[in-house]
Amino acid sequence: MIDRLFLDFSVAKLDQYRGKIEICVRKLHEDRIWSRGHETENSIGNLCLHLSGNVRQWIVSGVGGAPDHRNRDSEFNARGGISTDQLVARLNETVAQACDVIAKLTPLRLEEEVTIQNYRLSVLEAVYHVVEHFSHHTGQILFAMKAISGEDLGFYRHLGQATHDETTP
Repeated sequence: MIDRLFLDFSVAKLDQYRGKIEICVRKLHEDRIWSRGHETENSIGNLCLHLSGNVRQWIVSGVGGAPDHRNRDSEFNARGGISTDQLVARLNETVAQACDVIAKLTPLRLEEEVTIQNYRLSVLEAVYHVVEHFSHHTGQILFAMKAISGEDLGFYRHLGQATHDETTP
């Protein structure tokens, strides 16, 4: 069914993006994770905290019913004090919880309306928003990582080969 295709793909994309972020974060020294070019920019660490907060608020709480204790401003105000391992663990745990919530959704739940951040929308729209939002910030993190390190991350190196087994992302 189309609902299962949507839900399974959403789970797979969140996990794929999470994995790419973890690779980037683990390649950088902690001071680089929290570096900013300008005060108006967000560091990779801030973006990781923001993604954890957003996914928890929208999916784990807004769709899954867990209590919402998000402090959005603190995600952007942080300047360090969280180790690489803690940052990665927080993101991994949040995405795993969200994927569990999404995987258990039914077609009727997708139609259900919820209110998240004062937005009234369907559960399907909430899931779509989170995957799209996660993709956006994953791109920012990958761009920042490349700018900081000059390293080609090689995520799509296989596309230069004549044959490959992976499906097109």
